[in-house]
Amino acid sequence: MNLKYILGSILTIPLLPLLYFQGKKIKKSVPKLPEAKGVEGSYLVSSKKKLQMLTIGESTIAGVGVNTHEEGFTGSLAKELATELKVNIDWKVYAKSGYSAKKVKEEIIDLITEKEIDFIVIGLGGNDAFELNTPKKWNKDVRELIKSIQLKFKGIPIVFINMPPIKEFPAFTPLLKFTIGNLVNILGKELNKVVKDFENVYYYKREINSKDLIERYDLKIDPVDFFSDGVHPSKITYQIWAKDVSQFIIQSKEISNELKQRSVVENR
Repeated sequence: MNLKYILGSILTIPLLPLLYFQGKKIKKSVPKLPEAKGVEGSYLVSSKKKLQMLTIGESTIAGVGVNTHEEGFTGSLAKELATELKVNIDWKVYAKSGYSAKKVKEEIIDLITEKEIDFIVIGLGGNDAFELNTPKKWNKDVRELIKSIQLKFKGIPIVFINMPPIKEFPAFTPLLKFTIGNLVNILGKELNKVVKDFENVYYYKREINSKDLIERYDLKIDPVDFFSDGVHPSKITYQIWAKDVSQFIIQSKEISNELKQRSVVENR
C-alpha cells in the first residue's frame, strides 16, 4: 500500500473536475507536433564491432519535438554510446505518442521484427501519470511488459530511462504540475522496486531537473529552452538527456561489461 499515493488521491479527488478542464484547455493550446521521421539508422565509428539497440516507449522515444530520430533521443544515445564504447551501433525505434506501459506491451512488442538484438532502452511513465494509473496498476503493467520482452529476447539488458519531468512542463498549470508531477514521481519509485525483481533490468532513477543538467553539463541555455512546445523535449534536451543516460549506462559496470561482451560478435 502506497501511503503517499493514498494521501495524494484523497487531496486530488475534489479537484478532478478542475484538473479535467485544465487538461482539456492545455491539450487545445499545445500544438500537435508529429513524431520524428526515420525510425532506424546507424552510428558508425572506426570499429569492426557492432551492437543492435532498440528503443521503445511513448512520445519522447517517438521523437515528438524534433524532425528526425537522428537528432532526437535514440540517434543521440547511439552516438554517445558508440563514441564511448568504440563500437558501431545500429538502432531502431518502436514507440508511439500517447502510449502507456500496457499499450506498449499490447500493441508494440509483437511488431518487433528483429530476431537478435543486444539491448533495449525504454522510456515510459508520462501517459500512465496522465491517465492517473495507480502504482499497483503501473507495477503490474511494467512487470508484464518486461516479461514479454524477456520472453522474446532472452538475457538482454533492458534499461528504463528517467521519468518525464512533469513538474517543469511550462504548459502545465501549478495544479497539474503538483498532482501529475507527484504521481509520476511515485510511479518512478514503484519502477525502481520492480526492476530489482528482474535480472538484467535497470532504471535510471535520477530525477530530470533543468537546473541540474545546466550545471552538470555547463549549458548556456535557459530552462525554458528544454521544451519544444511546453510539454515535449526540444532538440538540445533530447541530446543532453541522451548524453546523461549514456553516462549512466557507461558508469554501470554490469551494463557496460555486458555490452562490451556482446559487441565482440561481428556481422551476425
